Amino acid sequence: MADANANKEFRLLHTMLRVRDLDKSLDFYTRLLGMKLMRKKDFPTGEFTLAFVGYGEEESDAVIELTHNWGQEEPYELGSGFGHLAIGVPDIYGTCEQLASEGVSIPRPPGPMKHGGSVIAFVDDPDGYKIELIERS
Repeated sequence: MADANANKEFRLLHTMLRVRDLDKSLDFYTRLLGMKLMRKKDFPTGEFTLAFVGYGEEESDAVIELTHNWGQEEPYELGSGFGHLAIGVPDIYGTCEQLASEGVSIPRPPGPMKHGGSVIAFVDDPDGYKIELIERS
Protein backbone atom coordinates (compact mmCIF):
# COMPACT_ATOMS: atom_id res chain seq x y z
CA MET A 1 0.00 0.00 0.00
CA ALA A 2 1.34 3.45 -0.95
CA ASP A 3 2.24 5.95 1.74
CA ALA A 4 -0.39 8.73 1.61
CA ASN A 5 2.19 11.25 2.78
CA ALA A 6 4.37 10.51 -0.25
CA ASN A 7 1.69 12.02 -2.54
CA LYS A 8 1.23 15.36 -0.77
CA GLU A 9 2.67 17.19 -3.76
CA PHE A 10 0.23 15.49 -6.16
CA ARG A 11 -2.77 17.49 -7.40
CA LEU A 12 -5.40 16.89 -10.07
CA LEU A 13 -4.70 19.50 -12.78
CA HIS A 14 -7.37 19.00 -15.43
CA THR A 15 -9.74 16.67 -17.24
CA MET A 16 -9.63 16.72 -21.06
CA LEU A 17 -12.73 16.48 -23.26
CA ARG A 18 -12.62 16.40 -27.07
CA VAL A 19 -15.16 18.79 -28.57
CA ARG A 20 -16.39 19.25 -32.16
CA ASP A 21 -17.52 22.88 -31.99
CA LEU A 22 -15.25 24.85 -29.67
CA ASP A 23 -17.41 28.00 -29.74
CA LYS A 24 -20.53 26.04 -28.71
CA SER A 25 -18.60 24.27 -25.95
CA LEU A 26 -17.05 27.50 -24.66
CA ASP A 27 -20.51 29.10 -24.58
CA PHE A 28 -21.91 26.12 -22.66
CA TYR A 29 -19.16 25.96 -20.04
CA THR A 30 -18.65 29.74 -19.61
CA ARG A 31 -21.97 31.48 -20.20
CA LEU A 32 -24.34 28.70 -19.18
CA LEU A 33 -22.34 27.01 -16.40
CA GLY A 34 -20.47 30.12 -15.24
CA MET A 35 -16.90 28.93 -15.71
CA LYS A 36 -14.11 31.28 -16.72
CA LEU A 37 -11.98 30.84 -19.83
CA MET A 38 -8.47 30.62 -18.39
CA ARG A 39 -6.52 30.37 -21.62
CA LYS A 40 -6.87 29.30 -25.22
CA LYS A 41 -4.16 28.44 -27.73
CA ASP A 42 -4.08 27.28 -31.34
CA PHE A 43 -1.51 24.71 -32.45
CA PRO A 44 -1.46 25.13 -36.28
CA THR A 45 1.14 22.42 -36.95
CA GLY A 46 -0.94 19.89 -35.00
CA GLU A 47 -4.25 21.34 -36.25
CA PHE A 48 -5.87 21.62 -32.84
CA THR A 49 -6.86 24.21 -30.24
CA LEU A 50 -6.78 23.87 -26.45
CA ALA A 51 -9.06 25.91 -24.21
CA PHE A 52 -8.99 25.65 -20.42
CA VAL A 53 -12.11 26.55 -18.40
CA GLY A 54 -12.93 26.35 -14.70
CA TYR A 55 -14.20 28.04 -11.57
CA GLY A 56 -10.88 28.75 -9.89
CA GLU A 57 -7.31 29.48 -10.87
CA GLU A 58 -5.28 26.69 -12.43
CA GLU A 59 -2.58 27.11 -9.79
CA SER A 60 -4.96 25.84 -7.11
CA ASP A 61 -8.03 24.26 -8.76
CA ALA A 62 -8.66 21.49 -11.27
CA VAL A 63 -10.02 22.71 -14.62
CA ILE A 64 -11.41 21.26 -17.85
CA GLU A 65 -9.28 21.16 -21.00
CA LEU A 66 -11.46 21.40 -24.11
CA THR A 67 -9.54 19.98 -27.09
CA HIS A 68 -10.78 20.90 -30.55
CA ASN A 69 -9.20 18.89 -33.38
CA TRP A 70 -9.65 20.96 -36.53
CA GLY A 71 -11.73 19.38 -39.26
CA GLN A 72 -13.51 16.93 -36.95
CA GLU A 73 -16.86 16.63 -38.73
CA GLU A 74 -18.29 13.49 -37.10
CA PRO A 75 -19.34 13.31 -33.46
CA TYR A 76 -16.86 11.63 -31.15
CA GLU A 77 -17.74 8.22 -29.79
CA LEU A 78 -17.96 8.86 -26.07
CA GLY A 79 -17.25 5.26 -25.14
CA SER A 80 -18.60 3.25 -22.25
CA GLY A 81 -15.85 4.09 -19.76
CA PHE A 82 -16.61 7.77 -19.23
CA GLY A 83 -19.30 8.54 -16.67
CA HIS A 84 -19.79 12.24 -16.00
CA LEU A 85 -18.38 15.45 -14.57
CA ALA A 86 -20.03 16.77 -11.39
CA ILE A 87 -20.67 20.44 -10.63
CA GLY A 88 -22.10 21.83 -7.40
CA VAL A 89 -24.80 24.49 -7.87
CA PRO A 90 -26.69 26.57 -5.28
CA ASP A 91 -30.17 26.35 -6.93
CA ILE A 92 -30.54 23.22 -9.05
CA TYR A 93 -34.14 23.91 -10.09
CA GLY A 94 -33.38 27.46 -11.22
CA THR A 95 -30.19 26.33 -12.95
CA CYS A 96 -32.01 23.59 -14.87
CA GLU A 97 -34.84 25.98 -15.78
CA GLN A 98 -32.31 28.43 -17.23
CA LEU A 99 -30.40 25.67 -19.07
CA ALA A 100 -33.64 24.26 -20.53
CA SER A 101 -34.58 27.76 -21.80
CA GLU A 102 -31.24 27.74 -23.66
CA GLY A 103 -32.08 24.40 -25.31
CA VAL A 104 -29.77 22.27 -23.15
CA SER A 105 -30.83 18.61 -22.97
CA ILE A 106 -31.73 17.52 -19.42
CA PRO A 107 -32.08 13.71 -19.54
CA ARG A 108 -32.52 13.51 -15.74
CA PRO A 109 -34.47 16.48 -14.36
CA PRO A 110 -33.70 17.70 -10.85
CA GLY A 111 -34.92 15.60 -7.97
CA PRO A 112 -33.70 13.64 -4.98
CA MET A 113 -31.35 10.71 -5.47
CA LYS A 114 -33.10 7.31 -5.46
CA HIS A 115 -31.72 6.40 -2.05
CA GLY A 116 -32.25 9.80 -0.44
CA GLY A 117 -29.72 12.51 0.11
CA SER A 118 -28.72 15.11 -2.44
CA VAL A 119 -30.88 16.70 -5.11
CA ILE A 120 -29.25 16.02 -8.49
CA ALA A 121 -29.84 16.41 -12.22
CA PHE A 122 -27.98 15.39 -15.36
CA VAL A 123 -27.52 17.65 -18.38
CA ASP A 124 -25.76 17.08 -21.70
CA ASP A 125 -23.02 19.37 -22.99
CA PRO A 126 -22.96 20.14 -26.76
CA ASP A 127 -21.00 16.93 -27.47
CA GLY A 128 -23.21 14.70 -25.32
CA TYR A 129 -20.92 14.49 -22.28
CA LYS A 130 -22.97 14.01 -19.11
CA ILE A 131 -22.72 16.73 -16.48
CA GLU A 132 -24.16 15.92 -13.06
CA LEU A 133 -25.47 18.94 -11.19
CA ILE A 134 -25.60 18.54 -7.40
CA GLU A 135 -27.43 21.10 -5.29
CA ARG A 136 -25.13 22.49 -2.58
CA SER A 137 -26.41 24.93 0.00
